[in-house]
Amino acid sequence: MKIFNTLTGQKEEFVPITPGKASIYACGPTVYDYFHIGNARPFIIFDTLRRYLEYKGYEVTFVQNFTDIDDKMIQRANREGITVAELGERFIGEYKKDAEGLGIRPASVHPRATEHISQIITMIETLIEKGFAYEVDGDVYFHTKEFKEYGKLSHQPLEDLEAGARISIDERKEDAMDFAVWKKQKEGEPAWESPWGMGRPGWHIECSVMANEYLGKTIDIHCGGRDLIFPHHENEIAQSECCNGVPFARYWMHNGYINIDNKKMSKSLGNFFTVRDITKEFDYPVMRMFMLSAHYRSPINFSKDLMTQAKSSLERIQTCIETLQFALKGEDTLLTDAEKALMETDYVARFDGAMDDDLNTADAISVVFDMVRDVNTLMNDGAPHAHQAAQHFLDLFARFSGVLGLFEQKAEKNLDEEIAALIEQRQQARKEKNFAEADRIRDLLKEQGILLEDTPQGVKWKRM
Repeated sequence: MKIFNTLTGQKEEFVPITPGKASIYACGPTVYDYFHIGNARPFIIFDTLRRYLEYKGYEVTFVQNFTDIDDKMIQRANREGITVAELGERFIGEYKKDAEGLGIRPASVHPRATEHISQIITMIETLIEKGFAYEVDGDVYFHTKEFKEYGKLSHQPLEDLEAGARISIDERKEDAMDFAVWKKQKEGEPAWESPWGMGRPGWHIECSVMANEYLGKTIDIHCGGRDLIFPHHENEIAQSECCNGVPFARYWMHNGYINIDNKKMSKSLGNFFTVRDITKEFDYPVMRMFMLSAHYRSPINFSKDLMTQAKSSLERIQTCIETLQFALKGEDTLLTDAEKALMETDYVARFDGAMDDDLNTADAISVVFDMVRDVNTLMNDGAPHAHQAAQHFLDLFARFSGVLGLFEQKAEKNLDEEIAALIEQRQQARKEKNFAEADRIRDLLKEQGILLEDTPQGVKWKRM
């Protein structure tokens, strides 16, 4: 498998540190609110990365943190008159609801910043001892210019980064680009004891510590949105490599930005949407389908029309799956030549080839649609009717679904006895050419929310 490594600016063969194992750190949410659709993209993309590596046989350790202490959390907790811990607990719960709906599997570990204060203090002490950090009146800053490789992830020299950055002005810092790894307590803020007095960790330090704690000093893949390249990931590299003396991560993966109707998402523009907002109109799987329908590194435009297209695409796949499930009920027969030929088509090789090419989910989904088209063509000709053919394609759908987290096969629907009897009566009426009675029963079932479809394989039904 080749992945585009932001660090080197090119596609590289994925070779893990330990053969057969893969360690991944993905930046998680700051839990002060429901997460928005911009957050949803990396969560979905890197869940798919994990799924695919497991599909390829890797034992994956996937770590995604919860930032549960932050300026925004403190401000909201104070507004609501609750503790930061209470706010964090609430929105970690809400994250889990949305993540489950989107098919995002729980991480191997979901560490929280507040549960790793002692490890954070230990790393900061090491940075101070090595001359990479310094304390000023209870605050501790990382001395950016002491790390000679600063800027290697964003591929810009420190001078250019300094010119283009929004720098926090603080005359106590030795350099404008230095950033806080420990913040002195302010009135009304939660704080922990430290060698520098009561305070709390800076944002960047928590990820360095938790990646080190659960994945080791050097990890295979670190991932997140492009907006995190600078300063967050650049700062993580600086802290981790200055503390440990070894490379922090071998591969860096970053997803592209998301726009709303071709405009940057912004609360001021009134086009800021949480995932929970979107689910008022579209089901969770539709959003996952939308996100995976474009290559993860490409910018993506979110709109109602594109979500509607994603919904239609999912329905098309699901209809094909349900038709194959229905075909399993019929009497088994010998495979036709057309069925044999289609079963020999190597959809798996094409699907895997797309995913091996820098996690190209867009092309992988195209392979699934090719299979849907081919199967539908056969069914329009009265096939597939053999159990072997139907089961073969259902197995392929299940295989691809396990990677993409989409179009999972629904359990067999159970009709109550009355509806089943009506369908049987209608079939008998058709055999006797009593079409008026057959139409009457069809209309009666429709009133009860049951739609019938006459196909070459028999009668299919679905609820409206």
